[in-house]
Amino acid sequence: MNADKPLKILVVDDEAPARRRLHDLLNDCRQALPLTVVGEAEDGREALHWIQNSEVDLLLTDIQMPVMNGIELAQHLLKMKQPPRVIFVTAFNEHAVRAFELNAVDYLMKPVRIDRLLTALRKVPALKPVSEAQLAGLPTGARRFLPVIERTRIELVPIDEVVYLKAELKYVTIKTPKREYILEESLTRLEQEFTPDFVRIHRSYLVARRAIKSLMRGNADSSDVDGDHEDDGWKIELQDVPELLPVSRRQRGALQAMLKSRR
Repeated sequence: MNADKPLKILVVDDEAPARRRLHDLLNDCRQALPLTVVGEAEDGREALHWIQNSEVDLLLTDIQMPVMNGIELAQHLLKMKQPPRVIFVTAFNEHAVRAFELNAVDYLMKPVRIDRLLTALRKVPALKPVSEAQLAGLPTGARRFLPVIERTRIELVPIDEVVYLKAELKYVTIKTPKREYILEESLTRLEQEFTPDFVRIHRSYLVARRAIKSLMRGNADSSDVDGDHEDDGWKIELQDVPELLPVSRRQRGALQAMLKSRR
């Protein structure tokens, strides 16, 4: 980031009046320091598209937005080699904002005042990209998308389209009805984040509950598939994907109970 060049800012908020107000305040700040508003976005997904196709130094992003909120947007930026800096703009109350202060994350309270905005903008050249540890301490829920790197770009896979996640040696395979993706995250961490919508059926598989069609008894595999002599031939049939996945003995009872409760 070159301090001599105008600061390139992307404004992200799902409400048009909020974007206009912030745009007007930024125009007033131009008298004090060089900046330019390169664009606006209505949610995190649109903002990520902007960032990957244009040069952006700073995101001024709302937190509570449909499709993708501001914190999830910042999580996906961690995949970038040179992510823009992030300042959150929030209407959270003072108690909730305490989390931002404890985790050293820069923020502005709505309604934004020009003096506070100007102070934040002046700190940007020395501001470091937000880190995974900082984001982990903020109030947020499970992500709506999984970020995968394809041809140096971040592609977003909607969680609602994921049928199952399979642990490989050093990565996780994401399976959707249309194709597969490679994700560099651990299955254990994904299980913690997406419970109860996903269920562990096997040491290597995390499956979307909505995608489980039936549980059936197949031929027991003589190989030690689960690494624990647990694969006794039970499989699950999936919606939209013509595969039978192995079920470990320790997970079979919970799956049977889940399927029974649907009847």
